[in-house]
Amino acid sequence: MSDTTTDEHAPHTLDRVVIRFAGDSGDGMQLTGDRFTTSSALLGNDIATFPDFPAEIRAPAGTLAGVSAFQVHISDHDILTPGDAPNVLVAMNPAALRANAGILSPGAIVIVNVDAFDERSLTKAGYETNPLSDGSLSAFTVYEVPMTSITTEVSKDAGVKPRDAERSKNFFALGLISWLYTRPIEPTLAWIDERFGSKPLVREANVRAFKAGYHFGETAELFESSYEVRPASLEPGEYANITGNTATAWGLIAASVRSGLPLFLGTYPITPASDILHELSKHKHFGVRTFQAEDEIAGIGAALGASFGGQLGVTTTSGPGVDLKSETMGLAISLELPLVIVDVQRGGPSTGLPTKTEQADLLHAMYGRHGEAPLPIVAAKTPAHCFDAAIEAVRLAVTYRTPVMLLTDGYLANGTEPWRIPDVESLPTIDPAFATGPNAEGPDGTPRFEPYARDENTLARPWAPPGVAGLEHRIGGLEKADGAGSVSYDGMNHERMVHLRAAKVAGIAADIPPVEVDDEGGDASVLVVGWGSTYGAIAAAVRRVRARGLQVAHAHLVHLNPFPSNLGEVLARYPTVLVPEINMGQLSRLLRAEYLVPAMSVSKVQGVPFRAAELEAIILEHMGATAAAAPSDGKVSD
Repeated sequence: MSDTTTDEHAPHTLDRVVIRFAGDSGDGMQLTGDRFTTSSALLGNDIATFPDFPAEIRAPAGTLAGVSAFQVHISDHDILTPGDAPNVLVAMNPAALRANAGILSPGAIVIVNVDAFDERSLTKAGYETNPLSDGSLSAFTVYEVPMTSITTEVSKDAGVKPRDAERSKNFFALGLISWLYTRPIEPTLAWIDERFGSKPLVREANVRAFKAGYHFGETAELFESSYEVRPASLEPGEYANITGNTATAWGLIAASVRSGLPLFLGTYPITPASDILHELSKHKHFGVRTFQAEDEIAGIGAALGASFGGQLGVTTTSGPGVDLKSETMGLAISLELPLVIVDVQRGGPSTGLPTKTEQADLLHAMYGRHGEAPLPIVAAKTPAHCFDAAIEAVRLAVTYRTPVMLLTDGYLANGTEPWRIPDVESLPTIDPAFATGPNAEGPDGTPRFEPYARDENTLARPWAPPGVAGLEHRIGGLEKADGAGSVSYDGMNHERMVHLRAAKVAGIAADIPPVEVDDEGGDASVLVVGWGSTYGAIAAAVRRVRARGLQVAHAHLVHLNPFPSNLGEVLARYPTVLVPEINMGQLSRLLRAEYLVPAMSVSKVQGVPFRAAELEAIILEHMGATAAAAPSDGKVSD
C-alpha cells in the first residue's frame, strides 16, 4: 500500500488497501463488507473479497467461536487475492479484535467499537486486561469510536427503541469507513431505501447510523486524513461484481441458451453450494426449472431423469453430498448421458468445516465410484472463472455424453471480483445433436436404432430422448451390449465397454487447450503447478518472486481429467515442480503417478486459502534464495 499524495489537505491517494470488518455473527459484518465492496466496484476499483464466517447458526455472542469477518481488497490496478494481511481492522467487540489481531501487520489501523469493551465482554473474549489500555496494541494505530452509543443517540427522536437501534451499528461502521476511504454514499443510501423500505423504523435507523458514521469521520478530527483509492484501468466493457456461486449459475444458464437445452437443477441445499439453487430459481424466464429434493440422492436422480428426457440435467452439492450421489453418478456413466455435478468443496471429512474452504475432493472426483468409472473433471480458478468453467463442463457433458464434475470451493463460491460481461455470441456453441432416426441395419437389412453405436470422433453414443418413433431402446444400470444396447453379461463385451468408456474420456484431451506456462524468459528452474482456487495466491507469489529479479514458472490446470495432452512434456522441462493445494497433496500424487516426476506437495488444510507471502517464501526456499535477498521495489501487490 503506497501513498502518492502531496497536498496535505486532499485525501491521501493509495494504490490499494485491505480492510477487514469483524464482529459477532449477528452484527451484519457480511452485509457491511458486501456494501463496501459494491460501492468500490461502482467506483471502478479492482476488488477481491474473502467472507469468513462461523459454522454455528448463532454461536454465543461475544465469543471467539462466533466471530464473523469480511475482508475486502480494493486497488487501482489488477489484483489477484483478498490480501495477505489487513491494513485496516474494524472490530465491533473484543472477540473480533482478539480473533483477528494476529493477522495484522505492524502499523495497521485498528478501529474499535469502544462501547463493547466492558468487563464482561473482555472476559468472554478471553482477555485478562483491556487491550486498549495495556499496551498490547502498541504496534498499531488504534482509534476508539463509540459506535453503539452514537447509533442509539441519533435514532432516539425517530422513535427507534435503543435495542433496535443498536442493531444498526454496522451501518455506522460502514459510514465511517466510507468517509475514510472516500466511497460514494448514494448507492448505499439507495440500497437501504430499497432493502428496508417496507420497515420504516429499521430504514430510518440504518440511514441515520450510516450518515452518523460518515459525518463522525468528517468532523471528529480523530483521523489525520481520509484516503482515496482511484479506479483501476480495466478492459472496456460492462462489468458486474460477481460471486463464484452466481457466476456458476449464470454459466449454466448461458450453456443452456447456447445448447438450446432447458436447464433442470435437481438438488438438496448444502453449504456452501445453496446459493446456486437460490440464483437459478430466479431465472424461470430462461426456461430454468429448479427442484429442491428431499435428499441428495433424489436430487441427482431427478437431474439424471431430466437428462434422459433430453434436458440439461445439473445437480449441485458439496463433499458430503458427493458421497451420497456417487451411485447415481455411476449410473450416468453406464447410461452415457450428459450430467453436470457441481461440487463446491468444503472442509471435511463428514460435516467437517462446513463454512470453510478446502480442495480435498479431487481424488473423490477422480475415483469416488465403484467399478471402472472415469469422468471428466473441470476446476474453476477464480470467482469470475466459475462462469467459463460451468460452460466448459456443460460442453463436455453434452458433446461426449458423460457426467462431468465441476469443482469449485467455498473460497470461490463466496468471494467476489469484477467480471466483464461477455457477448453471448462469443460463447462456445454446444450442439446436442439428438438422434433423429435409425443408425444401423438389422440382420435382414431393415433399419434399426442402436443406442450404443458411437461417433467415430468422440466415441459418444446417440442421445435419443423418449417419445421419438423408431428410437425406442433399453436403458439401465446393467451392462449393455456394444452397439445394440441389450443387456449383456458377456465378459468380453464388458471389457470392451469398459475400455470404450475410458477411451471416450481420455480422448477429450484432444478437445481441450494445451496447458499454458507463464515462464518469463523461458529459463526458470522451478515450476509451480496449481489447480482451482490456489490461482490467485500462486500468481501473486510468482509476481513477488519475479520482482526480486528471480525466474519462476507457473502453470494452472483447469482440466484435471483428462489432463492436457502436453502436460507431461511441460513437467519434464523443470527440475523442481511445486504443487500448492488446500489438501494433503492430491494433485501432486496424481502427477507423480501419471508422469513419474518428483512433484513436491505444498499442503495446507486450515480452512483458509494460501497467502501469497506463504507461497513466496516456499518458492524462494526451493530456489535457494531468501526473503531478504534482492528485495522487490514495494510496488508489487497481491
